Amino acid sequence: MEIKKAVITAAGRNQRLLPLQTVVDRDGQQKSALRILIEETLSAGIEEICVVICPGDEPGYRTAAADHGARLHFVEQKLPLGYGDAVMQARAFAGDDAFLLLVGDHLYLSMENRSCARQLIDVAKTERCAVSAVQATHESKLPYYGAVGGRLVAGRKNVYKIETVIEKPTPTEAEQKLIVPGLRAGHYLCFFGMHVLTPTVFRLLEGLYGRSEEKRTIHLSDALAGLAARERYLACELAGRRYDIGVKYGFMIAQLALALTGRERDEVLTNLVELLALRRV
Repeated sequence: MEIKKAVITAAGRNQRLLPLQTVVDRDGQQKSALRILIEETLSAGIEEICVVICPGDEPGYRTAAADHGARLHFVEQKLPLGYGDAVMQARAFAGDDAFLLLVGDHLYLSMENRSCARQLIDVAKTERCAVSAVQATHESKLPYYGAVGGRLVAGRKNVYKIETVIEKPTPTEAEQKLIVPGLRAGHYLCFFGMHVLTPTVFRLLEGLYGRSEEKRTIHLSDALAGLAARERYLACELAGRRYDIGVKYGFMIAQLALALTGRERDEVLTNLVELLALRRV
C-alpha cells in the first residue's frame, strides 16, 4: 500500500481560522499551525496535499503555508454539511488511492523520532488496510470525539480490530458498546484526528446523502462504522499526543507542549516557575 496523498480538512465554520494562527515550534521558529501540519505530512513521505477550505479562504492559506504553498491543492466545501461532507470534497484528488487524513484544528506531538503521521502510515503499510489513530481518553471528553470499540490484534501491541464506531457517544453508550479490554476504567479509544483511509470511504459517504429532503450533517464516523463492517479496519495508539487547538485554552496547551519538548525547554520552565511563584506571593 503506497500512501503519497494527504487531505487536511479546514472548512469548519468555527475552526477555519485556527490553522492560520501562529505558534512557536520545537525548534523555536514561529510557524502557522497549517505549516506545522504540512510538515507533519511531509515527514511521512507524502507528496501531494489537498486542503479543504471555506470559499474565499485560499489566499490566506497559501500565505500561511509559506514555502510549501506550491505543494497544495485546494477544494472548497461550499455548504457546512459536516466533516464527512468536507472529506467528500477531496474525492477527485484522492482518486483510487489510499490517503492520509488530518483535521486542521489539531496539532500532533510525537514522543519518538518518527512523527505521528509516519507511525500511522507505517502501521497501514504493514497491515495493508485502513487505520485510524486513537488515544485513550477520559469519558468526560466523549462529547468532543468519535470513539471506537474493538479488541487487540493478536501479536500486536496497541493495534486493535475495530468493531464499533460511534460519533460523540454518551458515557452510557460507551460503557455498553465501546469497552476495550486493557484500558483504564472510564477511558475509551477516541479518534486522534488522523487516519489512513481507503477509497471505500468515499462510496460509504456517498450513501449517506439523500436520506432526507432536508439538508443533513454528514458524519465521517457513520462512514467509518460502515467501513468496519465491510473491510479490515484497524485502530492504533500512537507514541504521541493530539492537541485540539479549537477548544478553550487549546492553543495555550498545545504551545506549552511544543515548548516543553523543544530546544528552549529550560527557559520556558524557568518562566513557568516564576509565574507559579507569583501566585504564592
